[in-house]
Amino acid sequence: MALTVKTLTSLAQETTVASGFIRDEDERPKVAYNAFSDDIPVISLAGIDDMDGRREAIRNNIVEACENWGIFQVVDHGVDQKLLSDMTRLARDFFALPPQAKLRFDMSGGKRGGFIVSSHLQGESVQDWREIVTYFSYPIRERDYSRWPDTPEGWKAVTEEYSEKLMGLACKLLEVLSEAMGLEKEALTKACVDMDQKVVVNYYPICPQPDLTLGLKRHTDPGTITLLLQDQVGGLQATRDNGKSWITVQPVQGAFVVNLGDHGHFLSNGRFKNADHQAVVNSNYSRLSIATFQNPAPNAPMYPLKIREGEKPVLEEPITFAEMYRRKMSKDLEISRMKKLAKEKKLQDLEKEKQLQETRGHTSLKEILA
Repeated sequence: MALTVKTLTSLAQETTVASGFIRDEDERPKVAYNAFSDDIPVISLAGIDDMDGRREAIRNNIVEACENWGIFQVVDHGVDQKLLSDMTRLARDFFALPPQAKLRFDMSGGKRGGFIVSSHLQGESVQDWREIVTYFSYPIRERDYSRWPDTPEGWKAVTEEYSEKLMGLACKLLEVLSEAMGLEKEALTKACVDMDQKVVVNYYPICPQPDLTLGLKRHTDPGTITLLLQDQVGGLQATRDNGKSWITVQPVQGAFVVNLGDHGHFLSNGRFKNADHQAVVNSNYSRLSIATFQNPAPNAPMYPLKIREGEKPVLEEPITFAEMYRRKMSKDLEISRMKKLAKEKKLQDLEKEKQLQETRGHTSLKEILA
C-alpha cells in the first residue's frame, strides 16, 4: 500500500499494517500500552496560589519531577472537568466524521493547521499510526479560524475556552519553576517573549499489528512546556535512560500530563529534563489525547537564564528558538534518511547474496550432472 494515506479509517479494519507504518526493530514497542507504571509522580496543585508552605511543597514536588524525569501529572489544577469532557467529546466526534468531512481541513502541502495523517513534518520515512487535527491559538491576533474545524457544532467556542485555561495553567507552572531557579516568577514566561500555543488533538485508531509500529515516534518536544489530556486507554510512554527501558504512564482521570521541552531544558541550563517520550497503539481500543504546546516566539533568544556555580552553559551562544527548531528538525530528518539508506543497502546486500547462492547452486548442479 502506498505511503500517501489520506485517513486511517479503512486501514484500522485491515489484518496487517501497511509497510509505510512499519518501524525498524530497534524502534518498535518494548512495553505494552496497558503495562502501567506509577513512577511518574501525580502532584496536587491545591493551594498553589497560597504564598505559604503549601506552595513551597508543590514547588519542591514539581522540581523533583523535572530533575528526574521532566514529566509529571497534575490534579486539582482548576480547569473545569466539564470543559475537559466537552473538549474530549467534540474531538472524538470530529474523528468519527467520514473521511471526506475531515479532509475538508487537510493541512498537507504546508498549510498552517488542520487535519492530517501521521505528522505535519515533511520527509518522514515511516508514518505514525495516528490522525491529528491541530490549530494555533496564541498569539490571538494570529488565529486563522479558517484552519479550525467548524464541525462538530460547538468546537470553536469550547476550544477557545480550553486554550485560554491551558495558557493560564501553563504560565502558573512556569512561575513555580522560575521561583525554583531563584528568579522572578515571570522569568520563564518573559523568556518566551510572546508565547505561542499550538493544540494538537491525536487520535490513535485500533491497529492490527501494534507491535510493528508506533502511534507517535520517540522524541522530545521542542518548546517550553506541554500539557496533555489523555483518555483512560493508555499508550503514552517515557524513558530516562536513552530508550533502554520504557514505562507506560498510568492514566489518571481528569489529570494533565505535563512535560518540559527543549526550550525549558535549555533555559534551566539542563537542570530540568526535556522528557523523552513516545506513544504506542493497540489492537483493542482507539485512544485520544490532546496536547497543548506552549512555545516561545520564533525570534525569542534562547540561552540559560541562570548558570549555577560550577556549571558550564549547555549552549555555546544564544540562538533563536526558530534556529534551534530548524536544527532539531534537520537532524531528525537526516537520521531518518540515513536509517532508510542503511535499510535499502541491507536489502540490496541480501538480494546480492541470494543471487550469488543461486549462482553457486546452479554451478554445483552442472558439475554433478557433467
